[in-house]
Order: sequence, then C-alpha cells, then structure tokens
Amino acid sequence: MWLSTGNGRGLPLLFRRTLRCRKKLFLPMLTIVPRRAFLQTVTTLLAGTCLPAQSLLAGTREAAEGTIMTVGGPIAPQDLGFCLPHEHVLSRFGAPPEEPADFDSETVQREVVPYLEYLRELGIGAVADCTAYSFGRAPELLRQLSDASGLHLITNTGYYGAADDRYVPAEAYQLEAGEIASRWIAEFNAGIGGTGIRPGFVKTAVDAGPLSPIDAKLVRAAALTHRATGLSLAIHTGDNPGAARQQLDILAEEGVSPEAWTWTHAQNVSDPAPLIDAAGRGAWISLDGVNTPYFQDGRRQGGDTLDRHFRHLMALRGAGLLDRVLLSHDGSTYPPDLTARRPMDIIPNTFLPMLRAGGLSEAEIEQLTVGNPTRYFTVQLRLQ
Repeated sequence: MWLSTGNGRGLPLLFRRTLRCRKKLFLPMLTIVPRRAFLQTVTTLLAGTCLPAQSLLAGTREAAEGTIMTVGGPIAPQDLGFCLPHEHVLSRFGAPPEEPADFDSETVQREVVPYLEYLRELGIGAVADCTAYSFGRAPELLRQLSDASGLHLITNTGYYGAADDRYVPAEAYQLEAGEIASRWIAEFNAGIGGTGIRPGFVKTAVDAGPLSPIDAKLVRAAALTHRATGLSLAIHTGDNPGAARQQLDILAEEGVSPEAWTWTHAQNVSDPAPLIDAAGRGAWISLDGVNTPYFQDGRRQGGDTLDRHFRHLMALRGAGLLDRVLLSHDGSTYPPDLTARRPMDIIPNTFLPMLRAGGLSEAEIEQLTVGNPTRYFTVQLRLQ
C-alpha cells in the first residue's frame, strides 16, 4: 500500500503484519520508506523469514489491475486524459547502447519542462515515453519531469529489436524467452533499476523482413510478460505485414489475445487492408509519426504525413474499427544533437481540425485521444 503525500505522489507504507512460516513469527515495525529504498527494505525484512521475495511481491498484477502505471505511480483510468501514446520525451537513439541513460538533470529540466508545460496548455494530460532500454530510458528523470510539468508520463520495459538489434543486450541471445520475460516482469513487480518506478507497457521492436530468431524471441518474451503483468505490448513493426502476422501467431501460441498487441508505426503500410484485418482481430493500430514539415537550425526537417494518416484512419473508421486506433507523433524533445526535435503538438493543433473537417464527431475525437489510450494503458490481462 502507498501513503499519499502532499504533492500527489506516494510512499510505500509497510503495515505491521504477521507472517508465519514453519512456526516462525515475523513482525516488522510500521515503517515509511522512500521508493528507492523499498526493495532493499523488502529484502532485509525477508532475510529473517523462509519466505522468498516473490511471496511478498506476489499479486502485484492483481493489485495493479484496472489502473494505469505512470512514473508517479498508479492512477485511475479516468485521470489519464488526452494521451499521446507513442512519443520520446528523452532519447539517445543512434548513440552507442547505454543503460541506465546518462543525462544532466538540470539541463534536461531546463530544456524539456517548458515544452511539456506547453503540451499541457494544449489540453494534453499524459505522454507515453517509448524510449526503450539502452538508448535513453531514464525513469527517475521522467518522474522529475512529470512532477515539474504536471503531465502524467509513462515509461516501459522491454528490449528494442529493430536497428539491426544493436540495442539488444548480448546476453539475450543466450537466454530463453522466459528468462528474458522474467527480467521485464521483475521491473514491473519491483521497479526499474532500484528506482521503484514501474513500467506502464512493454516496448520492443523487430527488423524488416521475416522475424529473426532474436526478434521472435523478444516477441515471445513480450507475450509471456503480458501474461504475468497485464501490460499492453507496443511492438515496432512498421511496413511489415508478414512480421505482424508472425507476431500474432506467437501471441496465439502463448494464449495472448491480439487485444494486448500494438502494430506500432502502422502508418508506414501503404495499403490499409492488413491494418483492417489486424484491427478486426482485436489488435491496436498505432498511427504515430503524425507530422508536418518543420525547421531546425534553418533547415527543413520531416515531411507532411497528414494525408496518409487521414486515409488510414478513415479506412479503419469505415470498417467500424475506430476503437482500435491510437494516434501519436513519435516526437522527440531531448537531446537535439542526437535526434532532431520532432514536434508533439501537430495532433491537437492541426490533425484534429483536419479530422473534424473530414466529418469526425467530437465523440469520435474524444475516443481517439482519451478513450482508446485509456483502455490501452489500463493494466488488464487480455488472453485468448
């Protein structure tokens, strides 16, 4: 259980309780500990018992069921608001692998907080940070940014298998899918890297073409992680319908419903037919990368994707599948020297007016920006 503090964040509260094991009695004293010290406290307390650590942490998914896990802790689904489900608040993509990420906190806050505050002024309430393990994931820094800006931020667990697998840790090649999943499940149960911050979804990725053995293993690990945590799966797939079908086959083998899986970067597919097929089976279709041309350092960056996003969205709407669509920018705010800053304001400022002009009702806009992301991030087992 968590003891709420004045700033809306929580502290773990270890209640006095009796644990009996082989006639041994264990009575920890009432203690309030910081998040970072929680796991150390648990380990110390259990040292005098015959209970394994997972016994005390068991039921974490059950306790989280029906909530959304943010870097500030679990929140009620109705508190999420307008959510951008695929962005990069921080990213070192393109740099050598590094975990944990090394950012200067003061510089990041000075550079990023004003932009997050601007997003909040636009009516955005939450942003999911899809920066994965080893290229910029920084949960503690995200929590600081969330506290300073008032935005809900969501981080992830998982390994990124695209980019020729350069961000997959070497040991993953020797581990079984279940062993990889156990690492991700541990981050959900106990927090990431001793921070106590728990992921709100699983992020992995696959390369172009048929699934490689390592990418197939990561997808299977993601399915196993869902079975243990109820977290949704965001899997970078792009213009690769064949790999999408392979992924859904793996999920089926593990008894996981397509409703747990997201076709990330689905806008890159030229023909919406496979998207309609996947969504019809229950999959989420992430039309991220919403963009218009913008300028940085006097140079044009990016391109106009609005027409393609509009066509795909309207095709899904025409098939009665608007409830399976997620909209986001795949934007990036920091650092600008590695990943050009890609805006996160095109949807509220430009794309939503375009959708309204195209005939979408306010109820449909609300579904796309609030309802769908809320259901997507709510911790829930989705099994076949």
